[in-house]
Amino acid sequence: MASPPLVDSRASWIIATAALCCLGMTFGAPLISTVGLKAIAGEMGGARSVPALGGSLAWLGSAVGGVMMGRLAHRFGVRWTVMAGSVSVCLGLFISTLGEPWLLYIGHGVFIGFLGMGGLNAPLYVYVSQWFERRRGSALALLSSGSYIAGVVWPLVFEHTIATWGWRATMMGYGLLEAGIVLMLASRFLRPVADTAVRAADRQGGERSTVFGLRPNIAFAMLAGAAFLCCIPMAMPQSHLVALCSDRGLPAAVGAAMLSVLLAAAFISRQAWGLVADRIGGLRTALISSVMQATAVSGYLYVTEQFGLFTVSIAFGLGFSALIPAYVLAVREAFPAKEAYWRVPSLMLMSGCGMAVGGWLAGYMYDRYASYDPAFFTGVLSNVANLALLGTLVVLQFRWMRRAVAKAAAPSGLG
Repeated sequence: MASPPLVDSRASWIIATAALCCLGMTFGAPLISTVGLKAIAGEMGGARSVPALGGSLAWLGSAVGGVMMGRLAHRFGVRWTVMAGSVSVCLGLFISTLGEPWLLYIGHGVFIGFLGMGGLNAPLYVYVSQWFERRRGSALALLSSGSYIAGVVWPLVFEHTIATWGWRATMMGYGLLEAGIVLMLASRFLRPVADTAVRAADRQGGERSTVFGLRPNIAFAMLAGAAFLCCIPMAMPQSHLVALCSDRGLPAAVGAAMLSVLLAAAFISRQAWGLVADRIGGLRTALISSVMQATAVSGYLYVTEQFGLFTVSIAFGLGFSALIPAYVLAVREAFPAKEAYWRVPSLMLMSGCGMAVGGWLAGYMYDRYASYDPAFFTGVLSNVANLALLGTLVVLQFRWMRRAVAKAAAPSGLG
């Protein structure tokens, strides 16, 4: 059956690109506390765990808020959650400048994370996936690059503006810019999903009694657990690379450039990973990407010089970049489309919790041991546990597919 005209069409890609730009603006907000980690910590008692926890709360709030906002977007439309979220991010940045750690936590956790990023991230994944069928993996890879576009563009900008005007002025100015651009894009491009697109998504699957031979919720719990475990090490370099470089004698500008290079590698490779996922599926793509991430994270334990750190950071960007869209694609492939509005946000809740734990844990362990090595070692162990879950699911998927093929071929062999 041919895809409906609006599915996998030029209009679909325009919508996906507009959603990408919205995320690219929104995900810049928590990067201010990453680039300005030492400056913010210096004004809040000297503990790096304070701004690190603020950034972690933004991710955690985004993950928790995505579940609620996903239901609101399903009921009222994604345009309204995106517009409300953009205004909330702006308010959160203003609140975070008021000078007390608890206000930084509220600004980042509630306004930037729960109401802000939560109103955009998971709802936009569900929304964009409904506009695609054959190229869904590539579309999700494009959309999930929003955080890496933000990571390429904004750290260099923030490093300059923080040095020139301070982190408070940077937060306030960026908040106004983010709200203005996202409001314009959402009102212009994020229209309701066409009925033809919904019907195309509904063809992907109906009710299923088992997933890979497991009860659906057990399979989903394993997938969500794998997402949580892989995001702990994923968050550590992204949240602490600038500070890590400073501790190893490199200027802050070099650390910011290294973070941008890492995320540029992630953005470029993510588009290739999308094509891979279209061919081999989300689950196997996640397994391959997770192996590469574990290998790269272990490199931060041994490498100290500038060239080596750039090399490890590029390898890390190339490795981890497939994970989030691959997990979302795996959910869309394994479960009925009508369950996407809650399964996708729930999965992203677990990945967001992993990001929050990883970012905070690295700061906490640094404050305790005056070194990032224990944190990165813990991240590698978490990645190994993730590989155990993913490997089990891939084996079960392979066996299930083999049995399905054998069952389909059986009638033709009857004489």
